Amino acid sequence: RHNITVKAVPYSSPAMAASLAPRILARACAAPAFGLRAAASSSAKAGAERRVAVVLSGCGVYDGTELHEASAVMVHLSRNHAKYSLFAPDIDQHHVVDHLSGKEMNEKRNVLKESARIGRGDVTALDKLSVGDFDAVIFPGGFGAAKNLSSFAFDGANCKVNADVQKTLKGFHAAKKPIGLCCIAPALAAKTIEGCQVTMGKGPETAGKRFPFADTTTQVKAMNNGSSHVDHDVNEIHVDQKNRVVTTPAFMCDTAIHEVHDGIGKMVSEVLKLAK
Repeated sequence: RHNITVKAVPYSSPAMAASLAPRILARACAAPAFGLRAAASSSAKAGAERRVAVVLSGCGVYDGTELHEASAVMVHLSRNHAKYSLFAPDIDQHHVVDHLSGKEMNEKRNVLKESARIGRGDVTALDKLSVGDFDAVIFPGGFGAAKNLSSFAFDGANCKVNADVQKTLKGFHAAKKPIGLCCIAPALAAKTIEGCQVTMGKGPETAGKRFPFADTTTQVKAMNNGSSHVDHDVNEIHVDQKNRVVTTPAFMCDTAIHEVHDGIGKMVSEVLKLAK
């Protein structure tokens, strides 16, 4: 809300006031036209920017997308002058978790509708995504990537990947367009793209207390498809140049939120660099 002070103009006569009125009206009418021209110019500029698809898996770390990671992805894309569109599969969540108690709830929720909470209502069903419309794709983490986009949380190396997710990953890979993933989402690429290199943080040998999900990394090698895990800290990224896959640990590390944000920023920047 803006406080606007209106300063009275002392007119010497009604005639002077009448002569000024058309000029004031003309300026007022011209203002919106200027705004429209500026918006059109901005839109034209945006058309030349990188277009990135962001795939969500619900809303909430325990049964969907990790919100801070999704937000960090969007902020860094925006800061780097990239245009992004949000997608999610139109399927039921595996289950619903009470994020206060951590207990499973006896209800059903839809991944697409829950993802709309993050996108402020602007999200599209994943089966409508066309690889040709985008320069890159990014998957934020959260357990939804391992429960809704795949069964990695339950089946580990033997997991199944959702058909639309698999189609998306294979499509961008075949088109040699970069793929970014963070947190537990790199497991999707490791399972789908044979011989892929990813990071989800540190393995059991080097993790310490900072990486409570370190055992998860061993499941990548156990997939037996040539994919491998490379240890990295939360503020680092791993770039698989051959497959154009960029990954970062994010909240696989128990750390301060700004470190997660910084690591995701590096991942986004590298994805955009590879998209040029």
